[in-house]
Amino acid sequence: MGRTWTKLPDLRHAFEVDDEVAYFNTAAMSPMLHEVREAGERALARRSRPWTISDADWFGDGEALRAEVGRLLGSDAEHVALVPATSYGLASLARNLTARPGDRVVVPAREYPSNHHTWRRFARRTGAELVVAEPEPGEGWTSAIVRAIGDRAAVVSVPNVHWTNAELIDLAGVEKAARAAGAAFVIDASQSLGAMPLDVSALRPDAVVAVGYKWLLGPFSLAFLYLDARHHHGEPLEENWISRAGSDDFATLMEYRDEYLPGARRFDMGQRSSLHLVPMALAAVRRLREWTVPRVAATLAGRTAEIASRLAALGLPTLPAAARGPHFLGVDLPPGSAPRVATALASAGVITAARGSVLRVSPHLHTSTSDVDRLITTLSTTL
Repeated sequence: MGRTWTKLPDLRHAFEVDDEVAYFNTAAMSPMLHEVREAGERALARRSRPWTISDADWFGDGEALRAEVGRLLGSDAEHVALVPATSYGLASLARNLTARPGDRVVVPAREYPSNHHTWRRFARRTGAELVVAEPEPGEGWTSAIVRAIGDRAAVVSVPNVHWTNAELIDLAGVEKAARAAGAAFVIDASQSLGAMPLDVSALRPDAVVAVGYKWLLGPFSLAFLYLDARHHHGEPLEENWISRAGSDDFATLMEYRDEYLPGARRFDMGQRSSLHLVPMALAAVRRLREWTVPRVAATLAGRTAEIASRLAALGLPTLPAAARGPHFLGVDLPPGSAPRVATALASAGVITAARGSVLRVSPHLHTSTSDVDRLITTLSTTL
């Protein structure tokens, strides 16, 4: 029997959220924790006085962040690269994969654009076929993806939950089908890492990418790439100085060494030290690890269950709890109502996101009962 995790207490005070705002858009961008903003302010103050920055400062926080993200994934620092965006991480992997004409590259339908475009370009370059897995009536994403994999797939790239409505994708089931076909298995965890447990030691994906500014509660322009050890000797997108062996000795940089730093570090972006962003991301991930992701997930599951129940009373359906991630909801709106609903919610200070005819409601630990009341009241008087 699985462990039952206790919920976290009310933590609205920890976030930068105004009292007059009911923020339900973490899936787009999280509000910032006070301590993350403060870490950024300290970093900017230090950056404004460069004589206070030592050679060691170019490396220390980045290595600490790499290690913390590795632990969050059930891995370690050796498998994590610091990148600016998921598109960069995906492109790094795609550069080092191969496919042949007749092979399949499988992605879900209505996938986030960065994932779709990366693998469409890869398919064009290699002559493979991009296969967009579309569920048939009554079929879920997992079944549709496994059906699309067949025995010809070279790459399978999926999220943990679909970004529009949080429908779960069974990563273990997809991994099994991908391995049976001999395909590389890629996870985009941008809409789940930090809100759902993810253990790469069990799944053994080729790669995981995730942005830092959503469920990881960090800043923009910093993301993460996990790479399995079988890809550690690949060719990076760029040849920056800091990813080379001996880069911590500034006096010897002009020796132009061929060797890279060990592990996934060769895939780091240039300026990975990011002296203002890395301290913010580090503060955020450390806080998440202190809360623990299972407790975050349990707390958010309780909140989304409450919202789903109250939406159902309005005749607004959402996926059942067993079929979705614990942390956000996709609400099927009546045809043609989305613009009107979006305008009414924004006027009431309720911040959500519309994805087609689906209203995406993504709370976090800052969400209060009064926030939920305002969401439900506004919807009940608008529809």
